[in-house]
Amino acid sequence: MAKYLLLKHYRGAPASVNDVPMDQWAPEEVTAHIRYMEDFAARLEATGEFVDKQALSPQGAFVRSDGEGRPPVTDGPFAETKDLIAGWMVIDVESYERALELAAELSAAPGAGGRPVQEWLEVRPFLTMAPAATG
Repeated sequence: MAKYLLLKHYRGAPASVNDVPMDQWAPEEVTAHIRYMEDFAARLEATGEFVDKQALSPQGAFVRSDGEGRPPVTDGPFAETKDLIAGWMVIDVESYERALELAAELSAAPGAGGRPVQEWLEVRPFLTMAPAATG
């Protein structure tokens, strides 16, 4: 089994087929979209392929170590994950092909007008071992 991150983007990925921003959907369309994702996760729980899922709040900040004292916190000017990442699902599957199959299915969640969003999801394997140092 291998773990993969299915990453949902607000922007930064190619446009969805049904590219209507969620804040323009009717309340019942948002409910149907969330229900689809919850049902999808429940089905993967039953097969043992589900690990975790989270939707992210739009709030966030960058923080870094600046030595002694208070760390600097900024709200830009760089692209921030709160503007880019909507949420994720972690799956544990037998193969990369299975991860792609599940990502494609999740991409079909309903959106505006009840039509599938057909959004692009980023599929990333978890690093299983530290890269070897060269030099």
